[in-house]
Amino acid sequence: MNIEMLDTQTTIVAPATAAGGAVMVIRLSGAEAIAIADRLFRGKQPLNEAAGYTLHYGNIVDADGTFLDDAVVALFRAPRSYTGDDTVEFTIHGSQYIASRVMQLAVNYGARMATAGEFTRRAFLAGKLDLSRAEAVADVIASDSKWSHRVAATQMRGDYAKYLSALRGELLKLCSLLELELDFSEEDVEFANREMLENMLTNIGKQISTLTSSFALGNAIKEGVAVAIVGEPNVGKSTLLNRLVEEDRAMVSDIAGTTRDTIEATRIIDGIRFRFIDTAGMHSTEDQLEQMGIERTRRAMSNAHIVLHVASAEHPQFEDVEIGEEQTYIRIVNKVDKVADTTTKGDNALLYISAKEGLNIDLLIDKMRAVIPDTSDDVMVTNIRHYDALQQASAALDMSLNAMRMNMPTDLLSEDIRQVLHHLGEITGEITSDDILQSIFSKFCIGK
Repeated sequence: MNIEMLDTQTTIVAPATAAGGAVMVIRLSGAEAIAIADRLFRGKQPLNEAAGYTLHYGNIVDADGTFLDDAVVALFRAPRSYTGDDTVEFTIHGSQYIASRVMQLAVNYGARMATAGEFTRRAFLAGKLDLSRAEAVADVIASDSKWSHRVAATQMRGDYAKYLSALRGELLKLCSLLELELDFSEEDVEFANREMLENMLTNIGKQISTLTSSFALGNAIKEGVAVAIVGEPNVGKSTLLNRLVEEDRAMVSDIAGTTRDTIEATRIIDGIRFRFIDTAGMHSTEDQLEQMGIERTRRAMSNAHIVLHVASAEHPQFEDVEIGEEQTYIRIVNKVDKVADTTTKGDNALLYISAKEGLNIDLLIDKMRAVIPDTSDDVMVTNIRHYDALQQASAALDMSLNAMRMNMPTDLLSEDIRQVLHHLGEITGEITSDDILQSIFSKFCIGK
């Protein structure tokens, strides 16, 4: 365990913005942040005498008092700051030299360089954010589409945490009633009506199940909706990929088997990022390289949210493929520009297109877009850690229901419910460990 994980007292410094722009922000936070800033900054008044939530214009000076840069300083006083500590943010010119010198001086004056995610970790430890909201900060920064941003922002606002807190509140109420029975065990009294208890546990189980089920969609929105383009060789899969992403990403040839590996490209459609995956043609072959490509095709197909199964209008036949219950399967007949007529164009189960000419590509895009319902403002799970915790909570809840139906002793029933509370608490941070915190915050950028 790094000592920084346990250190919440030392003042820390880091760039809060990337280098290379017109301006940069350097952030200082900790008990000595204002004192250190006053050694760096010369304004109309010392920062130590200024009120919080104020801006100050002045000069940054080097150790010998010589001018280094002019800057705007934002001052936040504890506890009303992001981290809960005194915080000073310097907006300076975007010179890498100036930024490095400011941070070097801050370290010389008693600060240390912040580790990845340390500002947000301190915000969590200070009770400014629960753990799910802290993780959402990183998701907001990483969001690359309208919908992934909306989902992350919903979580960062605390809607998700409030939902989980409400579930934990109900469970704590049940535990309190059951444990009250233990205090009066000799009187053989029952404070928690078993029928009411079963109904409450069943209802909570449904809510946990709804959250768990939202992971497939939530993760697709966060990471990009995976769309696998599959089919036999030379049916126009690569041409379709190029048409969908509106650029030449895959090599196109009339020679069957041109694509031997998966090729991925992305496009944002109506605020949603779609990840299109061109795959090797599926067919029987003795060629070892082609066999490896076909195996990757199968993996891409099994991991996809949407499967586009392409056949040629010259031979519109579809080989059998395995499709999961949560996957959307769209069968496409391509190359209709090469045939005079197709007698099955009335088949609503098929979509007839020409990837080369762009015919009906808009209809295909509409079909893919319709797969993603407009639920981006709903509470949903996007984090695999949360998904695992919810699955464990659901299993513990099932054990609670079984224990109650088998008339197990109250202490055992209470312990099963405590396990549900434990797993839900792991999501919001009521229950956590240094190892979990290290794993979560090490993925953050420096300065956040």
